[in-house]
Amino acid sequence: MGPIKVFSLDAGAEFAGEVAAELGVSVAAHEQRDFTDGEHKLRPLDDVEGADVYLVQSLYSDPPGAAGGSVDDKLVRVLFFLAALRDAGAARLTAVIPYLCYARKDRRTKLRDPLSSRYLASLLEAMGSDCVVTIDVHNLAAFENAFRCRTLNLPARPLFLDYAVELLRDESRGLVVVSPDVGGVKRAEAFRADLAERLGRDVGQAFVEKYRSADQLSGGTLVGEVRDRCALVIDDLIAGGGTIERATGALHRAGAARILALASHGQFAGDALQKLAALPLEAVAVTDSLPQAGVPRLNILRCAPLLAEAIRRLHDGGPAIELSL
Repeated sequence: MGPIKVFSLDAGAEFAGEVAAELGVSVAAHEQRDFTDGEHKLRPLDDVEGADVYLVQSLYSDPPGAAGGSVDDKLVRVLFFLAALRDAGAARLTAVIPYLCYARKDRRTKLRDPLSSRYLASLLEAMGSDCVVTIDVHNLAAFENAFRCRTLNLPARPLFLDYAVELLRDESRGLVVVSPDVGGVKRAEAFRADLAERLGRDVGQAFVEKYRSADQLSGGTLVGEVRDRCALVIDDLIAGGGTIERATGALHRAGAARILALASHGQFAGDALQKLAALPLEAVAVTDSLPQAGVPRLNILRCAPLLAEAIRRLHDGGPAIELSL
């Protein structure tokens, strides 16, 4: 395999630069031009013929008025850039997408529902992607089944373990890991088992009942013992904040002594940050898979080293799969 080349859109250049620095390389040069009619052009300026190319870019919408654009704009640019890199002779092409858009729509829940995650997979493959790398995709089974090319989903669990162990090392009260819905129980159990091993003590588990219809949440029944304990709510995403709000309320009413929220991706859409500020949360931790402004009580965990290690192993021939466990 030829040399590593790391690219990014302009909108993700700072984050890609951190990943490239961890690899000991610079972000490869590209041209990105916007035309007056709304169309755009992207092309690599570095030679990529025979190279092992990685396009690093989360897919998300910027706040209204920001220069980065919508999630759909970023997606089209990524697709066109992937195709341009393939046409320029890249020997292998990997889309490194820490936050993968449209991944939550992975099954039909209503008549004639789309399967957006599958359509996205087809687009990435059609543009020449040999591999797609993500961090804590919403539904791992659906993600893996949607793609025919290689996929690598990296759990953010090691980052949260280091954070939690440092924070809880002197905590004498009981600990419990909480999933804010039934769908996240396996994720919470994996974190609970690793946390118990790292701390050398028992850690309990609980979950909160949740139902969703359109944008409306219901449920809220807590299953598990949390009274006078330190509760760690772990999830893959904080979007509108409703799920964390409902889980935190249930834990507070049940007498939890401390409540901390850990989420792989901090989208914080709408009034999510205002909701979080009003909750009895001691701290909220997210990775920097999505750009974050300075927010009180928000702890940002760097995921560039994790992505760089995955790229290094993919380039060297493995074992990258071990990072997915």
